[in-house]
Amino acid sequence: MKSYKQLKSERKRVAVVGTGQTKFEARIPDKSYYELAFDASKMAIADTGIAPAEIDSVVYGIYNDLFERQIMPDTYVHDYLGMYGKPGIRVTTGGATGGYAFRAGYTEVASGLSDITMVVGVEKGQDCYDWAQGKSTPEVIKSIAYSADMTWEFPLGTSAASSYAILATAHMKKYGTTEEQAALVSIKNHGNAMLNPFAQSPMKISVNDVMQSRMISYPFKMLDCSLYTEGAYSVVLMNEDKVREMGIEEPVWVMGIGSSNDKSFTGSRSVNDRMGKYGDIADLRNHYESANMAYHMAGIQNPGKSLDVAELHDAFSFTEIQGYEAMGFCERGKGGKFIEDGIPLLNGDLPVSPSGGLLGAGHAVGATGVMQIGEVVNQLRHRAGKRQVKINNGKGLAHSIGGPGSSYCSVSIVGVD
Repeated sequence: MKSYKQLKSERKRVAVVGTGQTKFEARIPDKSYYELAFDASKMAIADTGIAPAEIDSVVYGIYNDLFERQIMPDTYVHDYLGMYGKPGIRVTTGGATGGYAFRAGYTEVASGLSDITMVVGVEKGQDCYDWAQGKSTPEVIKSIAYSADMTWEFPLGTSAASSYAILATAHMKKYGTTEEQAALVSIKNHGNAMLNPFAQSPMKISVNDVMQSRMISYPFKMLDCSLYTEGAYSVVLMNEDKVREMGIEEPVWVMGIGSSNDKSFTGSRSVNDRMGKYGDIADLRNHYESANMAYHMAGIQNPGKSLDVAELHDAFSFTEIQGYEAMGFCERGKGGKFIEDGIPLLNGDLPVSPSGGLLGAGHAVGATGVMQIGEVVNQLRHRAGKRQVKINNGKGLAHSIGGPGSSYCSVSIVGVD
């Protein structure tokens, strides 16, 4: 494997130069998944100021074939976007699909294969509803549960919520994190969503509202969980030569990317194996590893002081608390105090998920990680409207996770000159 120093000398510098998104909603019955992808992509291309023909390749983030009821849905999106004759690839890594799609798009441009690449995340999660039979949520849950091991885990009733609940309860036992501390994440992110016109679940709630909401999988209550979402988000990536040649304004440069996959069976993750130095299942080991890779590549030693904004994956409220620690924003076991102290609030020292996160903005799985990166980009470009945070250092982070027990993780750091 080449060192970062070797890679840095060989790779091209890459910038995010355009963003576009649809509104995230529970159900968009009058749009197909490829129409949603088209709408977001049209906006991103217009934001960049180029012609669609100038795009060299496309990377698609589409998680679940069962959502769209279509095997290989990316080929139909590619056709609908008018990109036939050009290469297109699909990434599917659970909740981390968008983040890994962005990583793949970055490698397309950094390697020199493409000068301009578009990353398109899209999901139509509710199309697997059986409306004729009146069946809804069970069909969605079942289609997600197929991501679990089908030999042992699926027959025993595992689900996305129970998979992540194990990690949360381990953190509670090890560090004393409380349900009330996790509720503060839900309050923050639903509240931030009230300032985001694209968000699915803007609302003002209290700790009591979260604690009294319906139990889903202990310790997760209804308001600790993100909702099923439909929507799309696109970003355009361009190499430095093209940025200069085309006079692109406000490029936001990709400074670092780190990605790591942990063991798929949560029970197999031992503190005695290669990743033991990053802790146990309470610590989300591959998140620490991904963050360290990204910081190394970006030359960041003190993330809490170097970053202006972050978007952390909060499919469940506890996961954001664990993310504070894994990203190095606070010490291990101090994530609950970090939110209690108000540090990740919009007006805090390090605002986290100003978009509303997955809890407030929505979780359109394939589009989620792309949305998180786009939110950070637009914050750095001072284009975030009423939810704009203070930008001092010109750097931000996006954290994308997914898979059984959060087995996938990708961390992206972007910044302005």
